[in-house]
Amino acid sequence: MADATEFDGTRIISESCVRRIGDVAGAIDAVEEAFCRYAAGEATMPPKSYVDLADVDGDFRSMPARVGDGAGVKWVNVHPDNPERFGLPTVMGLVVYSDPESAYPLAVLDGTELTRLRTGAAAGVATRHLAPADASTLGIVGAGEQARTQLAAVATVRDIERVVVTDLDDAAVTAFVTHAAEAGFDAQRGSPQDVAACEIVSTTTPSREPILEAGWIPGGTHVNAMGADAAGKQELDPALLERAAVVIDDWEQCAHSGEINVPVA
Repeated sequence: MADATEFDGTRIISESCVRRIGDVAGAIDAVEEAFCRYAAGEATMPPKSYVDLADVDGDFRSMPARVGDGAGVKWVNVHPDNPERFGLPTVMGLVVYSDPESAYPLAVLDGTELTRLRTGAAAGVATRHLAPADASTLGIVGAGEQARTQLAAVATVRDIERVVVTDLDDAAVTAFVTHAAEAGFDAQRGSPQDVAACEIVSTTTPSREPILEAGWIPGGTHVNAMGADAAGKQELDPALLERAAVVIDDWEQCAHSGEINVPVA
């Protein structure tokens, strides 16, 4: 039950604060608990809603949820041209966190860093439970911000030694390789085929055409397909999905805008 003494002002939590207190291992555990509670019917999470901005090649999304004594909504965008046009991130957002009993807005948090952390953590949960226990190589498609959180999350649950990254943007690849090398990994650029040869693969792009072909990926590979987040997006050859064990967190959402949305459309 809420205590009136808690309602002494809405906290404003900046990106730098979220980054400072954010913990990858803790985020993985929290996301895993959220998945479990949602599967057990202990959480409410309506499908996200979209505001399409086709004239500027972007969109807004609204994502409400309630778990236990916490409720919130994330307002987030995806504008792929932002870095080049405005020097801004592709994805930005805000989270309003409220007390369900009183509806008091307890906090407004920067959602940009939270989105990075949560997306990486989801891959961490999947990798923890589904990837080969002795996997030591990670291939990443896309060298943007999410590539870094994928590396951090996957390396939290597996002993990753070598990282291979591919991207159309050479500068982004160079920056990621430098970042990964400084973090102690054997990091190198490669082709999509080189990435597909790794034991764990994470895809993080907004592509609407398959990047990884089914024939490139050997049996036993674990793939975190993270980039498809809107209808029409896909990064994997549909033939790969036909021979893979596909694990999803929410059928309605994934069928609409996850990696499986194009094959099942």
